[in-house]
Amino acid sequence: MAYANNKKAWGISDRSGRRYRLHLMKTEWTGAKVGPDEYDPKHPQLFPPKVGPDPQALRDPRPEQNLPSQRNIQYGWRPVGFNGDEELTPNPLRSNGFVGTVTVVTT
Repeated sequence: MAYANNKKAWGISDRSGRRYRLHLMKTEWTGAKVGPDEYDPKHPQLFPPKVGPDPQALRDPRPEQNLPSQRNIQYGWRPVGFNGDEELTPNPLRSNGFVGTVTVVTT
């Protein structure tokens, strides 16, 4: 498609509405066509950073050996409800409570 020569053409700024020579107008990153004194380049903070891969898997994983015996160790946090082997790892954090005798008299 053929276009006319814009040597003598005028354009209206999208920002201020002022009249500028069309060949002097600049297009901003937002698509607005503005005059040369109104031109505002894109700020560097508006460019998103390049994000690379975030690998989380191991190439050749090796499972741990003897997991049941390793999981049977009581470390001291959350000792309530310990279901481990008492002979293998005694739990010194277990609490014992006693209730005295109660006498009820009715008349």
